[in-house]
Amino acid sequence: MEPVEGESKRDCWTVAFGNAYNQEERVVCAGYDNGDIKLFDLKTMSLRWETNIKNGVCSLEFDRKDINMNKLVATSLEGKFHVFDMRTQHPTKGFACVSEKAHKSTVWQVRHLPQNRDIFVTSGGAGSLHLWKYEYPAQRSKKDSEGADMGVAGSVSLLQNVTLSTQPISSLDWSPDKKGLCVCTAFDQTLRVLIVTKLNKV
Repeated sequence: MEPVEGESKRDCWTVAFGNAYNQEERVVCAGYDNGDIKLFDLKTMSLRWETNIKNGVCSLEFDRKDINMNKLVATSLEGKFHVFDMRTQHPTKGFACVSEKAHKSTVWQVRHLPQNRDIFVTSGGAGSLHLWKYEYPAQRSKKDSEGADMGVAGSVSLLQNVTLSTQPISSLDWSPDKKGLCVCTAFDQTLRVLIVTKLNKV
């Protein structure tokens, strides 16, 4: 999958699968160095949606790969992340989005908690981890002036944060079995195993 002839070729920094709720449906989302986010439908092999967050896209993740598209989080070079509500696509405005300044440096990665898709962690270039919770709005969609459905973005709140290193935390993964157990790596050549407690109370 590459740009058509004549289009400029940008560096693709991150990809994520999603919408795999049956044997046929699949999408792949790609983030680029110029801030482009492109959603490709693998069933029809076509571009389904695109947007630009004005800064290099470091990490993308759907809250679940194997359900109807629900939420997509994109992190960027400038310290922001963007949460897109993927349930309702407006013909011209696309998906509703909420943005948050998460770190004072690059947000290297986002990872959703396997046992609760509304909780996710972001890792920063200054060696910190931030734990977030997404709150849905009272109504996830509404009609615009022309009667078309458009999504309504929710809100995000910071649950906890910790600084583990003076170097960027480049990678993190949650345990699918033990709630709150995770592992991360940083540029200080250290692998850390962490446990996040009280997740059943948020």
